[in-house]
Amino acid sequence: MKIGNINIKHPLFLAPMSGVTDQPFRIICKKFGASVVYTEFVSADGIIRENVKTLNMVKFEEMERPIGVQIFGNDPDTVCDSAFSIYSKFKPDIIDINFGCPVPKVTKKGGGSAALKNLKLMQEIAEKTVKAVPDIPVTVKMRAGWDYNNIIIKDAGVLLEESGIKAITLHARTSKQMYKGEANWELIGDLKNTVKNIPIIGNGDITSVDDYKKITEISNCDGVMIGRGCLGNPWIFRDILNFLKSNEIKKTTMNEIIETCNEHVYLLKKFKNDKVVINLSKKHLSYYLKGFKDSSLYRKEVMRSETIEEIEKVIANII
Repeated sequence: MKIGNINIKHPLFLAPMSGVTDQPFRIICKKFGASVVYTEFVSADGIIRENVKTLNMVKFEEMERPIGVQIFGNDPDTVCDSAFSIYSKFKPDIIDINFGCPVPKVTKKGGGSAALKNLKLMQEIAEKTVKAVPDIPVTVKMRAGWDYNNIIIKDAGVLLEESGIKAITLHARTSKQMYKGEANWELIGDLKNTVKNIPIIGNGDITSVDDYKKITEISNCDGVMIGRGCLGNPWIFRDILNFLKSNEIKKTTMNEIIETCNEHVYLLKKFKNDKVVINLSKKHLSYYLKGFKDSSLYRKEVMRSETIEEIEKVIANII
């Protein structure tokens, strides 16, 4: 699979997730088989203002390549200028435009999935961003429409391809659905049948190898992007790769869970200050520590911990 001039070894993508896909989590998912990873989505306005926190979210290491930076905004000039700034400073492999975030604080300002209500604006943002960074591919992540009475994927797909977009990821829900209900993977197939010349990547409710099999069978998508399904389960990328290579799935062992918990805390310590390390360790370990004997007790101990050392001690005591 190729996105523009980028060769994709395996069509498995880590979705951009706010507050989740920072460097530590990206590195772990890359280790287990995510071919392409994305940063947390960043504000185009924040990039233009050179907000330190926003710029820090874009930083990455060479081993994370190929990597995409996702931006959101409602003004075409600001979005394209931010894309140029990101490329000039950081040289990512892909710029991705967010037309899918349904969170009200984003959509009320015209960003994210609000663009689904204004295809002319969507087209202008896409065209200007493509022209701003001609040396790398620009992609889009979107939803199927604002609501089920306004499914716009076919019209949007044609416009985006004509604008020079090199791949489209479709989260197969509407904006109004938020994250509720089930993703309709048939909509991804509709987009795939409409847009013939660029890759279509399926996204939404992929939590297992069986889900991977079903979404690819139903939609015939070119690749799969996994978001919430890899929280506490980065091994899902490895499991899918094992299935593709040998039709076998390796069960995640207790040792692997413990090792990954330790690695995640180690990486957080490498990139973050102590307060953030504690908060994010609690967040991620609450996902990792599930589904085995006494796991709820270990989660409670982690949540009660007040220092990094206390968190590491809980991990060390897991049987």
